[in-house]
Amino acid sequence: MTDFILPHALPAALDGRETVKLLSLDCFDTLLWRDCHAPRDLFDALPETTSLQRQWAEMRARTAEMVQHGRNEVTIADIYRQLFPNAGRAVIEAAIAAELEAEARHCFAFQPTVELMREAKRRGIGVIIVSDTYLDAEQLRTLISRAAGKDVAALIDRIFCSSRYGRSKGEGLYQDVLKALKRAPDTILHIGDNAAADVGGVAPLGVQTLHLRQFLPATEQRLRLESAVSAMLQPRLPGTIAAQQPHRAALAAVEPQIEDDAEALGFSVLGPVLHAFERWLQQEAETLQAERGGTVHWLFMMRDGLLPMRVHQASGHAAPGHPVEISRFTATAAAMTSEAAVERYLQFDLGNDLDAAARQLLFPAPEAKLLLRSLPKEAGRIGAFLREIRKPTRMRQIHKSAKAFSERLVAHVRRLVDPQPGDTLMLIDLGYNGSVQNQIDPLLTKQFNVHVAGRYLLLREQFCSGYDKKGLLDESSHDVQMLETLSQNVAVLEQICTAAQGSAVDYRADGRTICQTNSIKGRQSQTRERIQAGTVRFEREQAAMRLRGSPIDELSLWRSAAAATLTRLMYLPLPHELTVLNGFEHDVNMGLGDTVALFDPEIARRGLRRRGLFYMKGSERMYLPAELIGEGLPIRLSLLAQKRFGLPFKNADFVDSTISLPLIVADGTTASTGAVTATPTHDGYYLAPIPIEDCRFSVGVQFGQLFDWVQVESAVFMPVERFLSQNQRPGEEEQDAMPSLEGMVQTAPHLFHCENEFAFMMVPPPPRADDRPMMLAITFRPIARRETQAAVASPAAAPVHAPGVR
Repeated sequence: MTDFILPHALPAALDGRETVKLLSLDCFDTLLWRDCHAPRDLFDALPETTSLQRQWAEMRARTAEMVQHGRNEVTIADIYRQLFPNAGRAVIEAAIAAELEAEARHCFAFQPTVELMREAKRRGIGVIIVSDTYLDAEQLRTLISRAAGKDVAALIDRIFCSSRYGRSKGEGLYQDVLKALKRAPDTILHIGDNAAADVGGVAPLGVQTLHLRQFLPATEQRLRLESAVSAMLQPRLPGTIAAQQPHRAALAAVEPQIEDDAEALGFSVLGPVLHAFERWLQQEAETLQAERGGTVHWLFMMRDGLLPMRVHQASGHAAPGHPVEISRFTATAAAMTSEAAVERYLQFDLGNDLDAAARQLLFPAPEAKLLLRSLPKEAGRIGAFLREIRKPTRMRQIHKSAKAFSERLVAHVRRLVDPQPGDTLMLIDLGYNGSVQNQIDPLLTKQFNVHVAGRYLLLREQFCSGYDKKGLLDESSHDVQMLETLSQNVAVLEQICTAAQGSAVDYRADGRTICQTNSIKGRQSQTRERIQAGTVRFEREQAAMRLRGSPIDELSLWRSAAAATLTRLMYLPLPHELTVLNGFEHDVNMGLGDTVALFDPEIARRGLRRRGLFYMKGSERMYLPAELIGEGLPIRLSLLAQKRFGLPFKNADFVDSTISLPLIVADGTTASTGAVTATPTHDGYYLAPIPIEDCRFSVGVQFGQLFDWVQVESAVFMPVERFLSQNQRPGEEEQDAMPSLEGMVQTAPHLFHCENEFAFMMVPPPPRADDRPMMLAITFRPIARRETQAAVASPAAAPVHAPGVR
């Protein structure tokens, strides 16, 4: 037989063990589980003390016990006497009661363990608890009764605590247990989550043992990262536990049974997030019903509302969910019934794609083609377009088309639900600005005489709209910088939750939707369906894994867990998760069919080496932290911290060492020597920016003076203004250099051997294209420095620059 058991197999642990007459269980993390990641996280909920003070008190109590009596086990009273050394008995007893109250509130019974206990009783097998704990048997039984229920506590025949016997299971506690039981060791089966204590400390005595492996290694890592992320999200509120993880039990019991990585991603990551959203939506619907009366209609905004709707349907809630297909394109089109609405679009959403703008302004295709053809080709094109649109005849045409469009949109809503005056239309979406609601709220309110309430998973409004908007994660629970941090990578959530169909672009007169062709690849849709199936499975199975003695309001726990889980996926994704999402594209929900890659690790590697972490500024990909996989936790954690706290770092703040790189600069008639300061980028690489003015200068890079071996990642020309831009886009306006080698031998791709100190790389200038000053950017990594000449960090080295360029 194996010496371990997975959580879902617990109910059958006695099968094939006919000799077992007594079932012995560890308590914490075997029978009783907590809502938090680690036991110490519960100490944050204690009054009159801090978590660290509580931990220090326990360490002092154990030290004192070891010095005085030569043993390590203590009671909870010993701990609190150390915590409050000058307090009276009443204060200590009150503090102990407060900790036990917090334990009872945030502990629950793990359902598979309870099923095992009931199976043991059905077979006539006794049940005992053997726990390494500072509680005594009476305190522990009371805790089990309060946390798991009296019927669970009644299944336990005896309780043995290390605090009573002065030694833990690893130190021989089970010898005392066997002595008290007077049973043959081989007739006992002991199960616990700590391999060293529950197997290593018990099995040598002849007792049958099983190590309960709570989590798969990947699950354990993910929960640990979620715990770390949660510490960065928001200030700890008094009386609340840290690292809240109410989804632990479901992950332990079900995830090992899921073989498909896509389904596992849905179950373990999206499941907790969407379950929290559904709990909150139910509460919000109840509040709207109580405050406003009428019927609250659940309208899930397609396409991204598909998965929240599926979770709602799986929850068993009585209110039906209706899929409303209103895209940003259709909402914007329906709102263009006034000159002010058209102006808002022109001022804030126009962009450079005038063909898309003409479609958004509802010009028929032939007319849009004629309009665009009449505009200037380059300079003044956008200005001419604006002047044309603002003509009264054009405005009247747009308003007329928009009015007809809005009537079709209203027909679409009426086709799905028939709201009565005084009802509430609860628009449900992922968020994050509520842009669609901003456009259609007045329309729906007026047409149906209803209240419109936008309810979002994530809400971070860019301006104060004044509409009824709330979010599971919004400014009532998180600061705006945290919400902005999540908003920047929301595309990964959108592509997982969305429907496998094109975006709505219009409606027929009867309200049926007209959608564009779906531009997303079939493989992506298939993968997404498996992820969504896992998410729905979580909703169906999560509740059965937890058994509480008395119900508590878990919403705050799930909200905190959702924030940590979502942030962890966005900023610290794991390799197997990105394997599932590899190749995913994101399509902008504007009826245009445009797609961009969610992430591109190859661009990340190139960008980091050539420009450092600041390559990410201005990137057009939608899931940037995913590109950093393989680059190490420190750089990903740095990115999260910078985004989370809005840290005002600049590129210069990352420079803690430099290399003065010697150069030869020649213009065909004269040559001079100098040096340029190369600064570190990533993974040992340095960037040397060398101005070449108007492409007159050739540059000789004297690597031989500094290195025996050097790795040259790239040598490219670009405009100085592009190099200095805050919006970095690796590859944009870059031209590869064509260097020649003098005394340098290439031995492998990018790897060069400098034969002597006179070896150099000569880079001729590119053909001149315009009047902009140019820059040669060389990225290199020292491999072996020349012993006779170490590279020097020297601000005083003679710089090489073109006039007017610094």
